Amino acid sequence: MATGNHTTTPGFILLGYFNLMNLQGLLFVVFLVSYMVILLGNGVIVLVTVLDSALHTPMYFFLRNLSFVEIYYTSVTLPKMVANCLAEDGSISFTDCAAQMYFLLLLSGTECFLLAAMAYDRYVAICNPLHYTLIVNRDVCARMVAGSWLVNIPVHFGKTYLVFSLPFHGSCEINHFFCDIPPLLELSCMDTYRNKIAVFMAVLLFVTIPFFLIVISYIKITSTILKMPSAEGIHKAFSTCSSHLTVVTLFYGSGMIVYLIPKSRDSEDTDKLLSLFYTIVTPMFNPFIYSLRNKEMKAALRKLVGKK
Repeated sequence: MATGNHTTTPGFILLGYFNLMNLQGLLFVVFLVSYMVILLGNGVIVLVTVLDSALHTPMYFFLRNLSFVEIYYTSVTLPKMVANCLAEDGSISFTDCAAQMYFLLLLSGTECFLLAAMAYDRYVAICNPLHYTLIVNRDVCARMVAGSWLVNIPVHFGKTYLVFSLPFHGSCEINHFFCDIPPLLELSCMDTYRNKIAVFMAVLLFVTIPFFLIVISYIKITSTILKMPSAEGIHKAFSTCSSHLTVVTLFYGSGMIVYLIPKSRDSEDTDKLLSLFYTIVTPMFNPFIYSLRNKEMKAALRKLVGKK
């Protein structure tokens, strides 16, 4: 229903890459295979870390929760992206769009805090190993995971309400694969400067603060590692952190470029491409990064396969 040049539209159109209609079949296969790999890979990590008692440690507790988040994180966007490649209309209702954006923000914010918790776990394990079991105990781990969820729930609900309370243009074509804040703000008929400032501050709080905590943790970790007398000890310490650092680089690198760098019309396609890194590439490679470079995970997988 339209009033003047404003609209309370019943839905939106997700454009994705509809300007490349000849690639829709290829995109369908890529998105579907990626989703299956993400479900299988992260599902295996959850299963193995639950069944193998040797992996009932804080590090694998955080990894299990991270994989759990990755499964639901991609389930918010990828099934719709796959369906849109078949339907070729990209339509999504107003309510579904709001729900998609809320859960996308909630799960990505939770992942930011989980990655920071994993960095803290590595910091205590390497820099204060004698008190590790006292500092990072089961209760502390449970509180950190619960806090990662509880802190994000109300804030992202407010961000979603802030965006979807705006009036939108009649066409309501979202130049993206999914409902995200930057392309939705571009559709508003009103001045969104205050909204953009509010979103920027929220991103600053829920993305950059965990990121800087990770950076500080690794500065202290690196300082401690370089003081180790044994080359073997240095290699072992760095190898325990390399998987986490790889995931952090992929996830935060693409996310910060999309949300913190000023936008232009020419950057829209680049932002869409970068969004695939933190919505598809990182969740897909996460299981391989943590399993193929981790002796304990490989041993647990062999043990599980052997039992079957």
